[in-house]
Amino acid sequence: MPINIPADLPARSKLEEEKIFVMTEDKAESQDIRPLHIAIVNLMPTKIATETQLLRLLGNSPVQVNITLVKAENHVSRNTSAEHLERFYTTYSKMRGQKFDGMIITGAPVEQLRFDEVDYWDELKALMDYSREHVFSTLYLCWGAQAGLFHHFGIDKHLLPEKMFGVFPHLVNDRYNPIFRGFDDVFFMPHSRHTEIRRADVLAHPDLLLLSESPDSGVCIVKDRNRRQFYITGHMEYDADTLAKEYFRDVQRELPIKMPKHYFPGDDPTRPPLVSWRAHANLFFSNWLNFYVYQETPFEREAIGPDRNGQA
Repeated sequence: MPINIPADLPARSKLEEEKIFVMTEDKAESQDIRPLHIAIVNLMPTKIATETQLLRLLGNSPVQVNITLVKAENHVSRNTSAEHLERFYTTYSKMRGQKFDGMIITGAPVEQLRFDEVDYWDELKALMDYSREHVFSTLYLCWGAQAGLFHHFGIDKHLLPEKMFGVFPHLVNDRYNPIFRGFDDVFFMPHSRHTEIRRADVLAHPDLLLLSESPDSGVCIVKDRNRRQFYITGHMEYDADTLAKEYFRDVQRELPIKMPKHYFPGDDPTRPPLVSWRAHANLFFSNWLNFYVYQETPFEREAIGPDRNGQA
Protein backbone atom coordinates (compact mmCIF):
# COMPACT_ATOMS: atom_id res chain seq x y z
CA MET A 1 0.00 0.00 0.00
CA PRO A 2 1.15 3.56 -0.58
CA ILE A 3 2.57 6.27 1.57
CA ASN A 4 0.60 9.51 1.22
CA ILE A 5 2.74 12.64 0.72
CA PRO A 6 2.36 16.09 -0.84
CA ALA A 7 2.80 16.00 -4.62
CA ASP A 8 5.71 18.48 -4.52
CA LEU A 9 7.67 16.99 -1.61
CA PRO A 10 11.27 16.62 -2.89
CA ALA A 11 11.45 13.02 -1.62
CA ARG A 12 8.69 11.99 -4.03
CA SER A 13 10.84 11.75 -7.18
CA LYS A 14 13.53 9.72 -5.39
CA LEU A 15 10.99 7.32 -3.91
CA GLU A 16 9.21 6.86 -7.23
CA GLU A 17 12.55 6.20 -8.92
CA GLU A 18 13.11 3.39 -6.39
CA LYS A 19 9.60 2.03 -7.13
CA ILE A 20 8.34 2.90 -3.63
CA PHE A 21 4.55 3.12 -3.80
CA VAL A 22 3.69 6.77 -3.09
CA MET A 23 0.34 8.51 -3.47
CA THR A 24 -0.46 12.20 -3.65
CA GLU A 25 -2.89 13.74 -1.18
CA ASP A 26 -5.63 14.28 -3.77
CA LYS A 27 -5.70 10.63 -4.81
CA ALA A 28 -5.51 9.38 -1.23
CA GLU A 29 -8.57 11.40 -0.24
CA SER A 30 -10.64 9.48 -2.78
CA GLN A 31 -9.93 6.12 -1.10
CA ASP A 32 -12.54 4.90 1.39
CA ILE A 33 -10.15 3.33 3.90
CA ARG A 34 -8.74 4.24 7.28
CA PRO A 35 -5.09 5.28 6.78
CA LEU A 36 -2.56 5.41 9.58
CA HIS A 37 -1.47 8.89 10.64
CA ILE A 38 2.23 9.08 11.49
CA ALA A 39 4.04 12.20 12.72
CA ILE A 40 7.78 12.50 12.02
CA VAL A 41 9.54 14.91 14.38
CA ASN A 42 12.57 15.63 12.21
CA LEU A 43 15.44 17.05 14.27
CA MET A 44 18.18 16.13 11.80
CA PRO A 45 20.00 18.99 10.02
CA THR A 46 19.72 17.38 6.56
CA LYS A 47 15.96 17.19 6.73
CA ILE A 48 15.22 16.22 3.12
CA ALA A 49 17.62 13.25 3.30
CA THR A 50 16.04 12.09 6.57
CA GLU A 51 12.53 12.51 5.14
CA THR A 52 13.46 10.28 2.19
CA GLN A 53 15.07 7.63 4.40
CA LEU A 54 12.11 7.32 6.75
CA LEU A 55 9.44 7.58 4.05
CA ARG A 56 11.19 4.77 2.15
CA LEU A 57 10.80 2.48 5.17
CA LEU A 58 7.25 3.55 5.99
CA GLY A 59 6.27 3.06 2.35
CA ASN A 60 7.21 -0.63 2.50
CA SER A 61 4.05 -1.54 4.42
CA PRO A 62 0.63 -3.04 3.61
CA VAL A 63 -1.34 -0.02 4.86
CA GLN A 64 -1.80 3.54 3.65
CA VAL A 65 0.19 6.00 5.75
CA ASN A 66 -0.47 9.72 6.04
CA ILE A 67 2.56 11.73 7.12
CA THR A 68 2.82 14.91 9.20
CA LEU A 69 6.31 16.44 9.30
CA VAL A 70 7.14 18.32 12.49
CA LYS A 71 10.06 20.66 13.25
CA ALA A 72 11.29 22.49 16.31
CA GLU A 73 9.45 25.79 16.30
CA ASN A 74 12.16 28.27 17.29
CA HIS A 75 15.25 26.45 16.04
CA VAL A 76 16.89 27.97 12.96
CA SER A 77 17.88 25.30 10.43
CA ARG A 78 21.08 26.05 8.53
CA ASN A 79 20.85 23.11 6.12
CA THR A 80 17.23 23.22 4.97
CA SER A 81 15.57 26.17 3.28
CA ALA A 82 12.96 28.21 5.09
CA GLU A 83 10.66 27.72 2.07
CA HIS A 84 10.82 23.91 2.44
CA LEU A 85 10.12 24.07 6.17
CA GLU A 86 7.24 26.51 5.69
CA ARG A 87 5.68 24.41 2.92
CA PHE A 88 5.92 20.93 4.41
CA TYR A 89 6.35 21.21 8.19
CA THR A 90 4.20 22.01 11.18
CA THR A 91 5.14 22.61 14.81
CA TYR A 92 4.06 21.30 18.18
CA SER A 93 2.02 24.40 18.96
CA LYS A 94 0.02 23.95 15.75
CA MET A 95 -0.53 20.17 16.04
CA ARG A 96 -1.32 20.13 19.75
CA GLY A 97 -4.61 18.37 20.35
CA GLN A 98 -4.38 16.12 17.29
CA LYS A 99 -4.16 12.35 17.73
CA PHE A 100 -1.68 10.15 15.82
CA ASP A 101 -1.39 6.42 15.35
CA GLY A 102 2.39 6.65 15.43
CA MET A 103 5.23 9.08 15.90
CA ILE A 104 8.94 9.00 15.06
CA ILE A 105 11.38 11.29 16.87
CA THR A 106 14.70 11.40 15.04
CA GLY A 107 18.23 11.94 16.22
CA ALA A 108 20.07 15.25 16.19
CA PRO A 109 23.77 16.24 16.21
CA VAL A 110 23.60 17.70 19.72
CA GLU A 111 24.51 14.69 21.83
CA GLN A 112 27.65 16.28 23.32
CA LEU A 113 25.50 19.04 24.81
CA ARG A 114 23.61 18.59 28.05
CA PHE A 115 19.95 18.09 27.29
CA ASP A 116 19.02 21.42 28.87
CA GLU A 117 21.57 23.18 26.64
CA VAL A 118 19.66 22.21 23.48
CA ASP A 119 17.71 25.26 22.34
CA TYR A 120 14.49 23.32 21.74
CA TRP A 121 14.69 21.07 24.82
CA ASP A 122 11.61 22.50 26.56
CA GLU A 123 9.58 22.14 23.39
CA LEU A 124 10.77 18.56 22.89
CA LYS A 125 9.92 17.66 26.49
CA ALA A 126 6.40 18.97 25.96
CA LEU A 127 6.11 17.02 22.72
CA MET A 128 7.33 13.79 24.37
CA ASP A 129 4.76 14.20 27.14
CA TYR A 130 2.12 14.93 24.51
CA SER A 131 3.02 11.70 22.68
CA ARG A 132 2.09 9.62 25.73
CA GLU A 133 -1.45 10.96 25.67
CA HIS A 134 -2.05 11.56 21.96
CA VAL A 135 0.05 8.95 20.11
CA PHE A 136 -0.56 5.21 20.02
CA SER A 137 3.08 4.12 19.48
CA THR A 138 6.34 6.07 19.29
CA LEU A 139 9.81 5.33 17.90
CA TYR A 140 12.76 7.29 19.29
CA LEU A 141 15.93 7.20 17.15
CA CYS A 142 19.58 7.77 18.20
CA TRP A 143 19.79 11.07 20.16
CA GLY A 144 16.01 11.06 20.20
CA ALA A 145 16.21 7.73 22.07
CA GLN A 146 18.69 9.19 24.55
CA ALA A 147 16.44 12.22 25.06
CA GLY A 148 13.38 10.03 25.59
CA LEU A 149 15.09 7.70 28.06
CA PHE A 150 16.39 10.68 30.02
CA HIS A 151 13.09 12.56 30.08
CA HIS A 152 10.79 9.62 30.80
CA PHE A 153 13.05 7.47 32.99
CA GLY A 154 15.94 9.63 34.21
CA ILE A 155 18.55 7.54 32.37
CA ASP A 156 21.39 9.81 31.31
CA LYS A 157 23.78 9.45 28.37
CA HIS A 158 27.52 9.04 28.88
CA LEU A 159 30.39 10.33 26.77
CA LEU A 160 32.36 7.65 24.92
CA PRO A 161 36.18 7.71 24.73
CA GLU A 162 35.84 7.78 20.94
CA LYS A 163 32.98 8.03 18.48
CA MET A 164 30.85 4.91 17.94
CA PHE A 165 31.03 4.95 14.18
CA GLY A 166 30.29 2.12 11.76
CA VAL A 167 27.95 -0.82 11.16
CA PHE A 168 27.72 -3.29 14.02
CA PRO A 169 26.12 -6.72 14.63
CA HIS A 170 23.30 -6.92 17.17
CA LEU A 171 21.72 -9.80 19.06
CA VAL A 172 17.99 -10.31 19.60
CA ASN A 173 17.29 -10.80 23.32
CA ASP A 174 13.57 -11.51 22.93
CA ARG A 175 13.06 -13.46 19.72
CA TYR A 176 9.32 -13.78 20.35
CA ASN A 177 8.62 -10.07 20.55
CA PRO A 178 6.48 -9.11 17.53
CA ILE A 179 8.91 -6.33 16.60
CA PHE A 180 11.42 -9.05 15.64
CA ARG A 181 9.04 -11.22 13.59
CA GLY A 182 11.12 -12.66 10.73
CA PHE A 183 14.47 -11.43 12.11
CA ASP A 184 17.65 -13.46 12.00
CA ASP A 185 19.50 -14.11 15.27
CA VAL A 186 22.01 -11.41 14.29
CA PHE A 187 21.21 -8.19 12.45
CA PHE A 188 23.25 -5.11 11.53
CA MET A 189 22.69 -1.42 12.15
CA PRO A 190 24.72 1.75 11.54
CA HIS A 191 25.76 3.89 14.52
CA SER A 192 27.19 7.39 14.58
CA ARG A 193 27.35 8.87 18.07
CA HIS A 194 29.69 10.19 20.75
CA THR A 195 27.59 9.05 23.71
CA GLU A 196 25.95 5.87 24.95
CA ILE A 197 23.19 4.51 27.14
CA ARG A 198 24.61 2.02 29.62
CA ARG A 199 23.25 -1.50 29.81
CA ALA A 200 23.21 -1.57 33.61
CA ASP A 201 21.01 1.54 33.73
CA VAL A 202 18.44 -0.04 31.43
CA LEU A 203 18.39 -3.38 33.26
CA ALA A 204 18.02 -1.63 36.62
CA HIS A 205 14.83 0.15 35.58
CA PRO A 206 11.70 -1.98 36.15
CA ASP A 207 9.73 -0.27 33.38
CA LEU A 208 12.21 -1.02 30.59
CA LEU A 209 12.95 -4.07 28.45
CA LEU A 210 16.33 -4.46 26.73
CA LEU A 211 15.25 -6.08 23.47
CA SER A 212 18.54 -5.97 21.55
CA GLU A 213 22.20 -5.21 22.19
CA SER A 214 25.62 -5.53 20.60
CA PRO A 215 28.93 -6.71 22.06
CA ASP A 216 30.54 -3.83 20.17
CA SER A 217 28.07 -0.93 20.22
CA GLY A 218 26.14 -1.76 23.40
CA VAL A 219 22.46 -1.05 24.00
CA CYS A 220 20.49 -1.07 20.75
CA ILE A 221 16.70 -1.36 21.19
CA VAL A 222 14.83 -0.67 24.43
CA LYS A 223 11.07 -0.86 24.96
CA ASP A 224 8.90 0.77 27.57
CA ARG A 225 7.29 -2.22 29.30
CA ASN A 226 4.08 -0.29 30.00
CA ARG A 227 3.67 1.53 26.69
CA ARG A 228 4.23 1.08 22.98
CA GLN A 229 7.40 3.14 22.92
CA PHE A 230 10.70 1.98 21.40
CA TYR A 231 14.13 3.54 21.84
CA ILE A 232 16.69 2.71 19.10
CA THR A 233 20.25 3.95 19.63
CA GLY A 234 21.37 3.57 16.00
CA HIS A 235 20.26 4.53 12.50
CA MET A 236 18.66 1.65 10.65
CA GLU A 237 17.14 4.24 8.29
CA TYR A 238 20.54 5.34 6.93
CA ASP A 239 21.33 5.20 3.22
CA ALA A 240 24.28 3.22 1.92
CA ASP A 241 26.46 6.32 1.68
CA THR A 242 25.37 8.24 4.79
CA LEU A 243 28.34 7.20 6.93
CA ALA A 244 30.69 7.75 3.98
CA LYS A 245 29.48 11.33 3.53
CA GLU A 246 29.99 11.98 7.22
CA TYR A 247 33.48 10.44 7.17
CA PHE A 248 34.71 12.33 4.10
CA ARG A 249 33.19 15.57 5.39
CA ASP A 250 35.17 15.33 8.62
CA VAL A 251 38.35 14.28 6.80
CA GLN A 252 38.03 17.32 4.55
CA ARG A 253 37.57 19.55 7.58
CA GLU A 254 40.61 17.90 9.23
CA LEU A 255 38.51 16.86 12.21
CA PRO A 256 39.50 13.83 14.33
CA ILE A 257 37.57 10.96 12.75
CA LYS A 258 38.36 7.27 12.38
CA MET A 259 37.18 5.19 9.46
CA PRO A 260 33.71 3.70 10.13
CA LYS A 261 34.04 0.09 11.27
CA HIS A 262 32.71 -2.84 9.21
CA TYR A 263 31.64 -0.46 6.45
CA PHE A 264 34.04 -0.01 3.53
CA PRO A 265 34.99 -3.37 1.94
CA GLY A 266 38.50 -4.21 3.10
CA ASP A 267 38.55 -0.90 5.01
CA ASP A 268 39.25 0.74 1.66
CA PRO A 269 37.41 4.10 1.52
CA THR A 270 37.75 4.20 -2.26
CA ARG A 271 35.36 1.22 -2.53
CA PRO A 272 31.61 1.76 -2.20
CA PRO A 273 30.13 0.33 1.00
CA LEU A 274 27.95 -2.76 0.88
CA VAL A 275 24.61 -2.45 2.70
CA SER A 276 24.04 -5.12 5.35
CA TRP A 277 21.14 -3.53 7.26
CA ARG A 278 18.44 -2.67 4.70
CA ALA A 279 16.38 -5.90 4.93
CA HIS A 280 16.08 -5.80 8.71
CA ALA A 281 15.33 -2.07 8.65
CA ASN A 282 12.38 -2.68 6.34
CA LEU A 283 11.26 -5.60 8.50
CA PHE A 284 11.48 -3.60 11.72
CA PHE A 285 9.37 -0.73 10.39
CA SER A 286 6.84 -3.12 8.83
CA ASN A 287 6.52 -5.02 12.11
CA TRP A 288 6.12 -1.77 14.05
CA LEU A 289 3.38 -0.50 11.76
CA ASN A 290 1.62 -3.86 11.68
CA PHE A 291 1.87 -5.26 15.22
CA TYR A 292 2.20 -2.11 17.34
CA VAL A 293 0.11 0.35 15.33
CA TYR A 294 -2.29 -1.04 12.71
CA GLN A 295 -3.45 -4.13 14.61
CA GLU A 296 -4.10 -2.28 17.86
CA THR A 297 -4.83 1.39 17.21
CA PRO A 298 -8.49 2.44 17.64
CA PHE A 299 -10.44 2.78 14.42
CA GLU A 300 -11.42 6.27 15.51
CA ARG A 301 -8.23 8.22 16.08
CA GLU A 302 -9.94 10.45 18.62
CA ALA A 303 -10.20 7.39 20.88
CA ILE A 304 -6.40 7.19 21.21
CA GLY A 305 -5.35 7.84 24.79
CA PRO A 306 -2.70 6.93 27.35
CA ASP A 307 -1.34 3.39 26.83
CA ARG A 308 -0.67 1.64 30.11
CA ASN A 309 -1.71 -1.88 29.29
CA GLY A 310 1.74 -3.39 29.90
CA GLN A 311 1.99 -4.97 26.45
CA ALA A 312 5.48 -6.40 25.89
